Amino acid sequence: MDGFEFYNTGFEAIFSGLAGTFIAQFIKVFTYLFTHRKINFKIFTTTGGMPSSHTAGVIGLTTAIGLIDGFDSLIFAVSLGFSLIVMQDASGVRRAAGKTAATLNRLVDEFVQKNQEVKPYAVLKELLGHTPLEVFCGMILGIIIALVVHNFNAILAYCS
Repeated sequence: MDGFEFYNTGFEAIFSGLAGTFIAQFIKVFTYLFTHRKINFKIFTTTGGMPSSHTAGVIGLTTAIGLIDGFDSLIFAVSLGFSLIVMQDASGVRRAAGKTAATLNRLVDEFVQKNQEVKPYAVLKELLGHTPLEVFCGMILGIIIALVVHNFNAILAYCS
């Protein structure tokens, strides 16, 4: 590729989606630092937390597709449908699974405290899903990233 054949292509859409996911995961490290007053780099590779990286990724991809092919295109409609399913899953099913894991962890912990002879157990992961606010912030982040990537590429394509 010479110059910026990246502009208005599938590569721009893919980059917007991946950048949305990566940047959201990076932000999670700082939101964890802000709320817990300690650094935890494991947060970079986990699900759950603020903002939703799944949402930022799929909305970044969807917004880029809309900017490239039009918001009335069939591929935008398909991508938007996929994005809405991912967002619903993040704030619905996975969040409920995280709450269930928290309850089970608490019950097992209480049982172990009462019965000291119980063998050690594996703690279930509780941070699986997202609150609606985390999903909303992921959506806004994805839109912003796609707009920045698209407009930056437009400027570079115009200048070359």
